[in-house]
Amino acid sequence: MNTPAHLLIGAAAFGKSADQRILVAAFAGGLMPDLSLYLMAGVSLYILGIPPSVVFNDLYFSGAWQTVFAIDNSFFVWGVLCAIAVWRKSGWAIALTGAALVHLALDFPLHHDDGRPHFWPFSYWVFESPVSYWDRSHGAALVAPIEASIATVAAVVLWRRALPVWGSGLVVLLLLAEFWVVRQWLFFFVDSPG
Repeated sequence: MNTPAHLLIGAAAFGKSADQRILVAAFAGGLMPDLSLYLMAGVSLYILGIPPSVVFNDLYFSGAWQTVFAIDNSFFVWGVLCAIAVWRKSGWAIALTGAALVHLALDFPLHHDDGRPHFWPFSYWVFESPVSYWDRSHGAALVAPIEASIATVAAVVLWRRALPVWGSGLVVLLLLAEFWVVRQWLFFFVDSPG
């Protein structure tokens, strides 16, 4: 699933409090499992000048990168952190970890050949779903519009909560980003890489 959709859905699910810290934590939790990819790819592409084909065909699947992805996409890591947050009755930590778990639950069935080892540290097994959120040869033409629709519903839920100005602006930007990314997947990425 695209990152903007994760942020919108996580915030809609866990940013229910009037406390702005909880809303920020819910947005952050929706981002956390993808953050390492953005940081590592950004540094590789824009600072180190590594070609995109190397970043996404070689580095992405390297042992080092997959180890980082295993940690920040682990149901067990986020589950333990969420259990601690619930035990401590910390609203912002529940929002952060809950949104991260929703992110993982939505990603798990939507990655065909680019999934993450979600059961680290107990297993490096990666589920190879028959469907993909971005690869048209594995159902993205059907999945992407559904994802965009769910993200739109999440945005409407958030708008109905009388968000602060920054929150409303962020929701609009995320929804526009979601539509743009879905458009890219549907019209420009026709086949899976490699």
